[in-house]
Amino acid sequence: MTRAAETGGRGPLEREPLAYLTASLRGVGQVDLQPQLLTGAFILAGLWAAGWKVGLFATLGTLISTAAAYAFGVDRGSVALGLQGYSGCLTGIALIGSLGNHPATYVLTVVGCVLCTVLTAALTTLLKPYGLTALTAPFCIVSGVMVLGAPSFDRIWHGAPAPVAEPTSGDTGITFSDLWHAFFGNVSQVFLVDSWYVGLIMLVGLACAGVRVVLAAALGSVAGIVSAWALGAPTAQISSGIYGYNAVLVGIALGAVLLANTPWNAGYALFGAALSTGLTAAITSFFKPFDGHTFTWPFILTTWGLLAAVPQLPRLRAATA
Repeated sequence: MTRAAETGGRGPLEREPLAYLTASLRGVGQVDLQPQLLTGAFILAGLWAAGWKVGLFATLGTLISTAAAYAFGVDRGSVALGLQGYSGCLTGIALIGSLGNHPATYVLTVVGCVLCTVLTAALTTLLKPYGLTALTAPFCIVSGVMVLGAPSFDRIWHGAPAPVAEPTSGDTGITFSDLWHAFFGNVSQVFLVDSWYVGLIMLVGLACAGVRVVLAAALGSVAGIVSAWALGAPTAQISSGIYGYNAVLVGIALGAVLLANTPWNAGYALFGAALSTGLTAAITSFFKPFDGHTFTWPFILTTWGLLAAVPQLPRLRAATA
């Protein structure tokens, strides 16, 4: 999801299996907008630590989307940076989490990840005149439609996951344990995983991408926690990362990738992180009547909106490619 100069050509090295695996590993890191191999490796290790099903479907999703991009002849520079694999990574995780480990889930993962590649191309074309990128929108659209439609098909739907207990109304008390669980949980929930130690492993991976990146992620997580608490969100959902993962992504996107490194831009990134927290509640309420999923829509809409405003705000500057 990072901006980078696209390079053409299809040299011999890029056709080797190692190049394909490298591009796929970068695709895992690109969920957090980072193309570094070590970042992708740590994040993938964290996903396998969360459970073999999550690790397997994250791996399959990334490999399939990247392979589809090669098959469609997508620009090799884009593929090499992992820009064609990250939506597939998230789609695989979303499908195994929502539909369970059944043969139909494997088939839908293949279909969904190929669709992610096509939709990435479509959105890239549509958004290019506005200086915006697809971000995780292909994942949200493909996974949202598939999960929403799954109950209509007997060969796909095998029963809903165990329901989550509704939080106690007005519960705003929060402990130190809740806070540190939330800090790391916000990072892991980017990948639909509720686990503080998975979040810790992922933060180590982000640190490999640089101090600015890990600091942006950490500050985004803190902004999400503070905003959710200030708004009176249920403690259980704050602690599990439900209200803060979009803030982490916004923090990384605006604080370390898409905007230049200036004090004004840093403040703008924190504002966006807090904004995405409130938007999380609104979008969740919007989807709830028809059992839709919030996924990373708050991150996408917040980032698109704030980036679109930058050309008209002279104190802010976009990052140079």
